[in-house]
Amino acid sequence: MSTDDPSLRPLSDRQRRLLSGWLPGLRVEADMSWGLVETTVLRVAAGSGTYVVKAGGASDHHIAREIRAHREWTGPWLAAEPAGDRVGRLVHADADAKLLVTTYQPGRLVQDDPAAADPRTYEQAGRLLAALHAQSAVEDPDFEARSNARSQSWLAGEHRIAPGDVERLRALIRSWPTPPAVLVPTHGDWQGRNWLVDDDGTVRVIDLGRADLRPAMSDLDRLATREFRRHPGAEEAFLVGYGRDPREPAAWFRSRVREAIGTAAWAYQVGDEGFEAEGHRLVAEVLAASDAAVGR
Repeated sequence: MSTDDPSLRPLSDRQRRLLSGWLPGLRVEADMSWGLVETTVLRVAAGSGTYVVKAGGASDHHIAREIRAHREWTGPWLAAEPAGDRVGRLVHADADAKLLVTTYQPGRLVQDDPAAADPRTYEQAGRLLAALHAQSAVEDPDFEARSNARSQSWLAGEHRIAPGDVERLRALIRSWPTPPAVLVPTHGDWQGRNWLVDDDGTVRVIDLGRADLRPAMSDLDRLATREFRRHPGAEEAFLVGYGRDPREPAAWFRSRVREAIGTAAWAYQVGDEGFEAEGHRLVAEVLAASDAAVGR
């Protein structure tokens, strides 16, 4: 491993030492980092294999979740069908060092690929998600209250949501019930930018950095905002693959409000203006829906 490679400079000394032991002689082939958060993502070659290295910085809280997901929840996606692994296999991991290595999954990002308009993509994505969600379920009496508190915290932080909208959102959240929620293993960012497709149309999964136990419907949040709006037939095909619609209307609305707030605030804090604009659009939509529900 060449320590002079500029792609390795964001890694800590500890992370570099671990990689030298795990993958002797590794060569960096591509830097696949998004550049928005303190996480370095590299495609590397070592021996006869190709791997993905993920290294978190000091403030990273995604690597531990990704390691847990690979250790506990990716089983249904590994060699379950003739198409082979639908997600990279965990090869090495150190949660304390915020470092993991998985096998590399070839393919093109579905986002901005012609496959993004193909209903077969969404039917596969639905089946893959259903397999993930079906592994376990636990009732959590406090999930809704914790989620509401997090949204209130976003609203109390730095963002560019209009002050009048902030007050309306705060009041809306305070008016909600907090029933028990059933939590399942979720991906947390289930959308085309985290799916790969090969020339045969097989869909595979990447980036488990937001994986956690949540209500199943939460994995439809970003699909509903993006792909389902842009591509006719996508939602119907997805639900065929998933097998049912997990969205209970009242809980789904609460989830959409929280997603709108989190999107607008988080995107502002990391400087993603396009994503921030999407968050503001979602805020306007959920407030309009709330007004319509009470006849304003």
